[in-house]
Formats: sequence, structure tokens, C-alpha cells
Amino acid sequence: MNRLKLILIAFLCCIGFVSHAQDIAILKYKGGGDWYSNPTAVPNLIKFCNANIGTTINTNPETVEVGSTDIFQFPFLHMTGHGNVFFSDDDAENLRSYLESGGFLHIDDNYGMQPYITKELKKVFPNKELIELPSSHPIFNQVYNLPQGLPKIHEHDGKRPQAFGIFQENRLVLLFTFESDLGDGWEDPEVHNDPEEVREKALQMGANIVKYAFEN
Repeated sequence: MNRLKLILIAFLCCIGFVSHAQDIAILKYKGGGDWYSNPTAVPNLIKFCNANIGTTINTNPETVEVGSTDIFQFPFLHMTGHGNVFFSDDDAENLRSYLESGGFLHIDDNYGMQPYITKELKKVFPNKELIELPSSHPIFNQVYNLPQGLPKIHEHDGKRPQAFGIFQENRLVLLFTFESDLGDGWEDPEVHNDPEEVREKALQMGANIVKYAFEN
């Protein structure tokens, strides 16, 4: 990454999170995976947060590419999909700079994403591992108390839901939710026909993530 781009990133770090202090963007990536899946999920989560936890997030989330400096305008990025993910070296460096500068990334495996994203995250943080978060972690008790930790929204392989994190200087900068399918629970009710109590748990967990990301 050239010097001019590094200077631009530093500048955006200073002003970007202020101009979009409480906004969420959807992360677009290469590799052929469906980054655009669950189109009603994030807008519904935003509406839930604005109505219940006092946020003022733009209800029409923007889409930003992982290699673009546009990501520095948003304190929270959401990423999902079912299939392949690919980060170029520049993508990985850009995302690492974003996370080290105060940004937060939530990756929600929509089923089938896990083997690809874990491999690509090694490009972003070669010396870091995804660490499973215990149910006692504060992210599960920000606004809504979820004593069992990450809720199970959809059954796929019958595995338990797991939340993994990557930490930078003791700050959780990346959350990877696996075998839960939170995004499916955020979608319009008619998309998956989930019971209302299941959707409520998904939205409550999402609100906890948003609150944690904005305040830590």
C-alpha cells in the first residue's frame, strides 16, 4: 500500500467515524460468495435498534467494498454469505488498518462460509486466532441478557451456535457468529417463517452486538 493511501487512511480515521458515528455498512467481498444475501436483515436490525436501544442509525445501510477506504467512514461493518470469500493482499491490509483504527466487523455465517472466511482472516491477522467467546462475555449482556450466549436461530448440521472473536490490544474488533444464522432471524417474518420468539432472540443478540461495537 503506497504512502499516499496510508495518509488518506489516517485522515479518514480521524473524520470518518465522526461523520457516520452511528451507521452500519454491508461489506462486499470478492470470491463469488453471496455477500448480498439476507437483504432485509440489516435494515430490520437497524429499525429494532432505533426503536429499542436509542440508536439513530441510517435505516438504508450503504454497501462498501472491503478494499475501499470507504469502510473507514463506518464504525460497524456487517458481512455475511454462504460460500467463497477472497481477500487480496490490499483488501487484507485495508481491513486490518480499519480494525486496528477502531472499526468493528461482524461476520455472520449464513451456512457454508466458515472454511473460506477463516482462511482469509489469516491474511488480515496472520498471528491471531479466532477465540471462542464464553457466554459470560459482556457482548451477551449489553442490553438484553442472554445467559446461554449466542442463540440458535436455524438448524443446519445440528451443531451448537458459537461466537468467535479476534482481539486487538484487548479490544474485540471482530465477531464471527457460527451455526446460529442471526441474519435469517433478522429478515422479514415471511422469508423464513421463524416463530416470533426466535426472531426476537436474534434481534436482541443483534442489538447487543451493535451496542457493544458502538461503545467499546
